[in-house]
Amino acid sequence: MSAVALQKGLIERLPKVEGTYTEHYNMARHMWFKVGGPAEIAFEPADLADLRYFLAERPRDVPVTVIGVGSNALIRDGGIPGVVIRLGRAFDEIAIGEDSIAAGAGALAISVARAAQRVGLAGLEFLSGIPGGIGGALRMNAGAYEREMKDVVLRARAVDPAGVLNVLQTSALGFTYRHCAVPEDWIFVGADLRTEPGDADAIAARMTEIGTARSETQPIRTQTGGSTFKNPTGAKAWELIDQAGCRGLRLGGAQVSDQHCNFLINTGNATAADLEGLGELVRDRVRESSGVELEWEIRRIGEPAPGGAS
Repeated sequence: MSAVALQKGLIERLPKVEGTYTEHYNMARHMWFKVGGPAEIAFEPADLADLRYFLAERPRDVPVTVIGVGSNALIRDGGIPGVVIRLGRAFDEIAIGEDSIAAGAGALAISVARAAQRVGLAGLEFLSGIPGGIGGALRMNAGAYEREMKDVVLRARAVDPAGVLNVLQTSALGFTYRHCAVPEDWIFVGADLRTEPGDADAIAARMTEIGTARSETQPIRTQTGGSTFKNPTGAKAWELIDQAGCRGLRLGGAQVSDQHCNFLINTGNATAADLEGLGELVRDRVRESSGVELEWEIRRIGEPAPGGAS
């Protein structure tokens, strides 16, 4: 039985919105790992105004969690109490400017890269190597192939817990390696990304290179959540994991990828407890082998199942 039980009358306590509320929402079908318990209530705003209204009017004792497109996150087996906000199609817009692209938080990073390529705008090719959406990429200063979000963000838009829309210049974002200084309870809704004129064919060729490199080195066709651990200063997480003898290591239905051992994969019947437990086992072995404390890059969200470890 799920650890998350519906609070009696919770949905009646929530503000009347234009979007949709769904009780006991199945999060596993939405997540790339395909595991995890339900959200007590999921809310998909109709638009930005709807999101702002909900945040301004919601009961303050009800926890709120934001989930992007389902990558780089692990929902624990007990599910998520309170309200989970899912930014759907109303937040996936992509608008082309002369030297920039405005992208909604729900837009896939690869879709933004493709949109830029079609009109001959360069500088965003690296986004084709980032699984997930722009909102999540902003939250963790995502990067790949020698570029990060901090290199291209002109400004970002985020809604604070009171429902106020804030426009944040790059200097206010506090980007560092896989980190953003904007408070966790602010919700990114979009950003303007810097581009420069380029040759569409050359841009496409670079994106093909990135795609080939990813398919050759990462288990992109499995049920995974992307890179599991951050690279420690002066080291690579995958090398430390390999040196600790963890390549191919299994726990229940979870496995350290044989192809790239900084990826955990669901072999088909894993639970979130399997995946998180395996990650902690890897951390223990790396600590014993090298003295390095690996830091999770994947967000672990929600409650453990009753009597479980996750």
